Amino acid sequence: MKKVFELDFRGRKLVVEHGEMAKQASGAVLVRYGDTVVLSTTVVSKQVNLLADFFPLMVLYQEKLYSVGKIPGGFIKREGRPTENATLAARMIDRPMRPMFPEGFKNEVQIVNTVLSVEQDNSPEMAAMFGSSLATAISETPFDGPIAGVKVGRVNGEFVINPTLEQAEVSDIDLTVAGTKDAINMVEAGSKEVSESDMLDALLFGHEAIKELVAFQETIIAEIGVPKMAYKTLEISDDLKAEISALAAKRLDEAMRIKDKLEKYEAIDAIKSEIVEQYTVQNEHLKEQDLKELIAKVTLVLEDIEYEIFRRIVVKEKTRADGRAMTEIRPLSTDIDLLPRTHGSALFTRGQTQSLSVVTLGALGEHQILDGLSIEDQKRFMLHYNFPQFSVGSTGRYGAPGRREVGHGALGERALLQVIPDEATFPYTIRVVSEILESNGSSSQASICAGCMALMAAGVPIKAPVAGIAMGLITDGDDYTILTDIQGMEDHLGDMDFKVAGTKNGICALQMDIKIKGITKEILKEALEQARSARLQILDVITAQISEPRKEVSKYAPKTYTFTINPEKIKDVIGRGGEMITKIICEESNVDLVTDMNAVKVDLEDDGRVIIYHTDADIIERTANRIKNLVREVEKDKLYTGTVVKVEDFGCFVELWPGCEGLVHVSQLDEKRVEKTSDIVKVGDEIIVKSLGYDNRGRLNLSRKQALFPEKKKEKIDKKVVDQVNEK
Repeated sequence: MKKVFELDFRGRKLVVEHGEMAKQASGAVLVRYGDTVVLSTTVVSKQVNLLADFFPLMVLYQEKLYSVGKIPGGFIKREGRPTENATLAARMIDRPMRPMFPEGFKNEVQIVNTVLSVEQDNSPEMAAMFGSSLATAISETPFDGPIAGVKVGRVNGEFVINPTLEQAEVSDIDLTVAGTKDAINMVEAGSKEVSESDMLDALLFGHEAIKELVAFQETIIAEIGVPKMAYKTLEISDDLKAEISALAAKRLDEAMRIKDKLEKYEAIDAIKSEIVEQYTVQNEHLKEQDLKELIAKVTLVLEDIEYEIFRRIVVKEKTRADGRAMTEIRPLSTDIDLLPRTHGSALFTRGQTQSLSVVTLGALGEHQILDGLSIEDQKRFMLHYNFPQFSVGSTGRYGAPGRREVGHGALGERALLQVIPDEATFPYTIRVVSEILESNGSSSQASICAGCMALMAAGVPIKAPVAGIAMGLITDGDDYTILTDIQGMEDHLGDMDFKVAGTKNGICALQMDIKIKGITKEILKEALEQARSARLQILDVITAQISEPRKEVSKYAPKTYTFTINPEKIKDVIGRGGEMITKIICEESNVDLVTDMNAVKVDLEDDGRVIIYHTDADIIERTANRIKNLVREVEKDKLYTGTVVKVEDFGCFVELWPGCEGLVHVSQLDEKRVEKTSDIVKVGDEIIVKSLGYDNRGRLNLSRKQALFPEKKKEKIDKKVVDQVNEK
């Protein structure tokens, strides 16, 4: 039976429907947030693989273009692989939900959000996060939620929950925060150099709204929720734990104190492999399945020992595996201009993490086209992040970017976007590519640092240098330690990955993921302040390498020239089927095809702006003159110097400039009667003419007679023509 639940959430209606759709799923709800509609479903498998070394949770966010009244682009008119936004939305839902499943639960769970209708002012991503939590919480799936998320903006100094598009345009904060009723457990933010205290206030403001959404879910769960399923876990006896601990604890403790990453990992892996091999040989008599189960238990115990040793070293001994202090940053080094033919390049190394970032500048017409649910259909600044396997000394899959690469690239893009100049100031499409050459934690923040230097080296007039740092959290009961500049093991075995990027004036981007249920205001405040101190240290190193953006772009980058024409003349520049603009580009670039890489690029904007790009300034100037002449308008009663291009019995045709010709009728050639046009002019002659305007057929009429005898009538004459008349 269909049930409907309603909440007035901050002035907007939030409606949940249950019992009508997707009834065979373990849990399903239809969430209506204004006119935004999302169907969220959860299915939990009854089968379980207890030997799996991970929790098989899959979260999908499916964008349907019919939800915004669009037909997909391209030849195949149906949705294909997820857009970048869909991938990021799925990650954003996964991150706060994953820590809420019980330890040891290994049944596969699939959460699918299908976006059915979108009202741009009401976020489908937040509706999907709410629906994902609720669909899971009302099902038999073990889940320690509910959780919820909201967006926070700040308009005119006032915080706003889930800002409208109009509010978002003027907001200096774009924050997504998620959590339970007790604590925050996921943060994603971009901001215009906002202070740490203001960002903390925004986080806490968002958490108050989250509490309202969680309370609404709890009332629904109490009415329609079903009992949780019983599930199997891998039971490990205390005797086995003690036995393995006696074999491995001391040796693992010693191995984990090795400072070099690869040497440390090799030592740890060797100890684990030796003990696993020992148990395998000793228990060869067991059945195959029983032996696999035993080895899985041994592996889990070894991981738990490693986990506990790590926490003891950090929290109790206040020692980090590589010997650093808790607030100490790994050694930093920088370099720029490594790649001579690129438009900008920089290398940033922090300990064993290294990013090579490269900037490419292109015409505005080379922007990325977005085929998604947002009203935004293009973007001119991109940051792409690549993480090859060799960066961690291993072999593995190569192919299309995975969710992690998309997410790290989006974080770096969000941070640097806050300081990118607008297109009026810098009319280029800008692409930054971060190649991770070595990784031992915090490679996304290294990408921001390297990307910032590469932009300045490329001559992009960014508003201020940006640096990023990753903070960690290690808890042991009520004790905790916040770590600056976490490396791989501290990220893997720690409780928090808290990335903060910004300028010396404030925060530009923020991302937090945690593996525990949530963190307190005090921890957030301490982490933000510790991150600020580290960020300022890194900015000093960056600005010592390159203090400000170069005044000129690379000689290999396209130069630009911008001017404005009458918007009504754009069609004349383009010509029928693009014939005129193609002719101009090919002739001025001396190429056969517009697609030739050496061809001049011309962007024509709707407001009449013309932007010309090429590495050769002469080609830019010639192209600009062609276009200016094409749209230049002849003023009536003004004198011009022109060239005779054709002679007929009835008069001659005179070219005032390329593309502009008019007729001097035989009666307008001289004061006295002219018998033959050729008696007065011949092809190639340069003569002075006066514009008589256009006839009713759009033809330009000119007069030599009135130009040669201006004393009979006061004329509007430009200086150049006056000089020529005086000479005659």
